Amino acid sequence: MEVPLHSHHSNNPFHSDSQDPVYWVTPRHLAGDDGALFEQVGDTLTGLDWRVWPTARDTLLHVSPDGLCGAEWLLASYPFELGGLPVAWQVSARLHASAVMAEWNAYFTAGVPHEALTDFLLALDARMAPNEGFDGPGVVLEELGTRGWFRDADRPHAAAFDPGFSASVSLELLPPLVQDADPRPGLMGWQAWAELGLGDPYLWCASFSASVPHDLVAVFASSLASPGPVPRHTLPAGTEDRLRILRRS
Repeated sequence: MEVPLHSHHSNNPFHSDSQDPVYWVTPRHLAGDDGALFEQVGDTLTGLDWRVWPTARDTLLHVSPDGLCGAEWLLASYPFELGGLPVAWQVSARLHASAVMAEWNAYFTAGVPHEALTDFLLALDARMAPNEGFDGPGVVLEELGTRGWFRDADRPHAAAFDPGFSASVSLELLPPLVQDADPRPGLMGWQAWAELGLGDPYLWCASFSASVPHDLVAVFASSLASPGPVPRHTLPAGTEDRLRILRRS
């Protein structure tokens, strides 16, 4: 059953209140991170036995048990922006635990649905070789297609949109400061973002460098496009007309 949104503060999930109930909402890509991106990802990594310690840059670095993968909470250091939003998490993988340079990096701003990021990390943790992939880029678009997303008519092999045209996953030239072990210019990497309307500020952005295995990006994309409702206490401002509240508890 769909629960209507109310404008009164005590019943409005778009405002924070300690007494707010949990609202189960769709679509996931517009649901935000519930202000819990740090906690949800950190708890997932702790459950996977990743080690964690603070750095001199006021960040928190998590490292996988084999030392090949890292996930760093960067928000305090404000390293750079994607789509005008500060990067919050950087995930990386190396060939060897002692390697100085990461083979690939993935960056996620605040506001990204934490379910999609934690699913990405769970898939990364389960891999024997985090830098190797055997699927081509089509696996990402195929996964989105099974979730009801549409391919871009002008770029059917490189981009897809959600049915409401408020989110996109596409192969693009790497943004500035996105680092990859491949030094060649003009590299393409998967980019994802959500916005309420064309030209509106981004709700969140994610950027995957060129060497991120496509099947890992497909896991993120599949979770992002999942039709299942997600629990939220608070929701992003301006999404009242785009989100459906299915129930509350």
